[in-house]
Amino acid sequence: MTTTHPLFSIMLILSLLGPGAALAEKPSDGHALEGVTSGKVAWDINVGNPRTLLVYLRVIEETYADLKRQGVEPDMIFTFRGPSVRLVSAERTDVALDEEAVYDEIAEQIKALLSKPNMRMEVCSIATRLNGVDNQSLLPGLEPVGNTFVSQIGYQSKGYASIPIM
Repeated sequence: MTTTHPLFSIMLILSLLGPGAALAEKPSDGHALEGVTSGKVAWDINVGNPRTLLVYLRVIEETYADLKRQGVEPDMIFTFRGPSVRLVSAERTDVALDEEAVYDEIAEQIKALLSKPNMRMEVCSIATRLNGVDNQSLLPGLEPVGNTFVSQIGYQSKGYASIPIM
């Protein structure tokens, strides 16, 4: 006879109740957000592992929802640089067969994020050049720019918080 761990039972019940049940119990960020009406962030993305990037993109989507839930309008810019540019290209000649599904999920997550208001995604053309990525192969909605370091300087000057994703 097997017994079920109590934590497993709780997690199963929460999953059956749906995502709303878990969100209802989420703590507030009220102290940090007091008086804040706009959540301006420039994500500095420099991740080379596809699974890691996918997790971060999902957490960023949750961050967007958390801001909205607390009455703050998200305004997010993504600046992809370094090895991350290989992960946001439709060209997949060097992708291992067991990672193709993760690349598909990254593309879907990016599409979902770009469907939200106040989202913009830029890709560093220096990084694409250094990583052998053709700017024409970037996923739909991603804009090549000259230099995402310059982008980060500009966005920080405009009041965007820079959050590194490495």
